[in-house]
Amino acid sequence: MRGFQVQAVGMGRAASMMAWRKIALHTVVAAGFMFLLQRYGLSATLESSLLWAIVFGGCAAGLAYSQANR
Repeated sequence: MRGFQVQAVGMGRAASMMAWRKIALHTVVAAGFMFLLQRYGLSATLESSLLWAIVFGGCAAGLAYSQANR
């Protein structure tokens, strides 16, 4: 039983790193999608597109973080 606990701690670090990578990837993809949608799909200004990308990326990061910690 003791060996299983030590192995679980080691796997926890790797799983934590993978979770942060997934959160970062989710954030970048969501922000990029919103930027492209706003800028080219809806012909919004650059400032508006960047603002929406930041807001949408932040929301996506929060959602991905909450899902990773379940």
